Amino acid sequence: MTSERGQSRKTNGATPAKVSASPAGRFTDLDQDKLRGGYYTSAEVAHWLCAWAIREASDNVLEPSCGDGAFLAAAAERFTQLGVRGPDIADRLTGIEIIPAEAERATDRLRPALGLRAGDVVKMSDFFGWWQGSVQPNFDAVIGNPPFIRYQSFPEPHRSRAMAMMGEQGLSPNRLTNIWVPFVVASAASLRPGGRMALVLPAELLQVTYAAQLRSFLTDRFSRIDIVACNELFFEKAEQEVVLLLADGALAEASETNTCRVAMTEATTVGEITKRKPAALLKAAQPKTIQHDNEKWLKYFLTAREIAFMRELRQAENTTAMVTHASVDVGVVTGKNEFFVLSGEQVEALGLEGYTTPLVSRSVQLRGTRLGKADWKTLSRAGDRVHLLNISAAQASKLSTALRRYIRDGEEKEYHKGYKCSIRRPWFTVPSVWTPDGFMFRQIYDFPRIVLNNSGATSTDTIHRLTSKSGKPERVIANTYTWLTAASAEIEGRSYGGGVLELEPTEAERLMMPAKLNGAMPLAEADRLTRAGALDTVLEENARIVLMGHMGLSSADCVILRDIWTKMRDRRMGRRRGARGKAAQDSGS
Repeated sequence: MTSERGQSRKTNGATPAKVSASPAGRFTDLDQDKLRGGYYTSAEVAHWLCAWAIREASDNVLEPSCGDGAFLAAAAERFTQLGVRGPDIADRLTGIEIIPAEAERATDRLRPALGLRAGDVVKMSDFFGWWQGSVQPNFDAVIGNPPFIRYQSFPEPHRSRAMAMMGEQGLSPNRLTNIWVPFVVASAASLRPGGRMALVLPAELLQVTYAAQLRSFLTDRFSRIDIVACNELFFEKAEQEVVLLLADGALAEASETNTCRVAMTEATTVGEITKRKPAALLKAAQPKTIQHDNEKWLKYFLTAREIAFMRELRQAENTTAMVTHASVDVGVVTGKNEFFVLSGEQVEALGLEGYTTPLVSRSVQLRGTRLGKADWKTLSRAGDRVHLLNISAAQASKLSTALRRYIRDGEEKEYHKGYKCSIRRPWFTVPSVWTPDGFMFRQIYDFPRIVLNNSGATSTDTIHRLTSKSGKPERVIANTYTWLTAASAEIEGRSYGGGVLELEPTEAERLMMPAKLNGAMPLAEADRLTRAGALDTVLEENARIVLMGHMGLSSADCVILRDIWTKMRDRRMGRRRGARGKAAQDSGS
């Protein structure tokens, strides 16, 4: 049987993983652990979560994916602190684990505290199969960290059981739904009124579209939700950013009129969290008012005033979403860049002249706010891979000798068997090759730059393609160089452990812009300044021209927008710098 923990995936530069606690309470650095998704939570974090979740000696506690039992051991210690006699703790703990070896390790770990009754705690089962056959709700607290596994990698029949359970709870999962989501749903549905959940979850909870229903589900079922985040990654050697979800005051029934308070707490280091008592740490958090829509929870890292300000701007007549002025689409999906994306030298050496289209393949190739023909030619002369093999239908029916040789070489390397190539006829023709009005960064480090395209090039899917709806792309793009667009990007996008902000097309189209496109700093001047590293000068001038001059915002409003952007940007980029600093420290440099 394929285990729930035995899968991992790589996406957007991060490796989502099942996070479980190690016997020694330390992080591991084993390639096999990375492959199986086995990153380890520290014992300190497990004890901290149990201290928050388990409040009474009579509490009934569930760990839905207990692994080797570290959370159960922490729970047993917590019950001991509450005066429960060792063997009696077994009556209060239930752990579910699908892997026999892990279940055995968990039982062995509990024996020193529970004696012979340790075998009563761990149930070897698929969590969702167990859940369907048990009487719920039956628990006062749920603790632990569910596996992070993508939908396609979660085996049957476990996946169907999980999806059916979500349907019964009123949610509509799809093929983007990571399996930690149904674990959270079933855990919440297992709680008695007043119950609590203390879970380690990916930071995707705050920001991805597939978790939007879950966010609403949680705010409908709990009276207060605390999110504890850390600039230092909780789990070393894993780029996956995680947060601690503390959901309190479970309701007997979900209610859309429920007033749930969500509060964010962020620390610089993990030690700043675990060395303080949970109540003391959370007391300083400022609860925010929830909107029952698809609003991302990244916004709740802002102050209540900042959140209200951004909501007001979203509804104001002088602002609109980018989709009003332009559409955003993914770049060309080649299926095998190694074959389709070439340098000028390769094109010449292989005899592929006449079969390529100008291309932008990396965001570093876009240095200013405009890309002209001369810029593209400079990239090509420098040896950049900026030529896309683009064989038209007419050309495909009558291939040159050189092109036949190149295609044959690709087939010998089995490029045609890759998924994207294998579903095309013929496999070497790339679809959706068209020239956009502008390029938009998909992965953002400082500012969500959009670049006017005067080069005749297209882009790979590392860069989005923008099309103006007004026929005036220069005006559209010039009006995006503001603190308004930058601040909304930090809220609409999603960030990962590496500190990069990512925007998918639908998220990009939600970025806020002026409703009316009047003047802004000319793109030629903005291009010169941006290339010179003076982006802040562009933004300050457009605050004067666009935000205050045309939109009527006050100077105080502009300061709020600037502060929101820099606060959210520095938050995610600080995690990147922190990870690098930690790596340097570990290496002794």
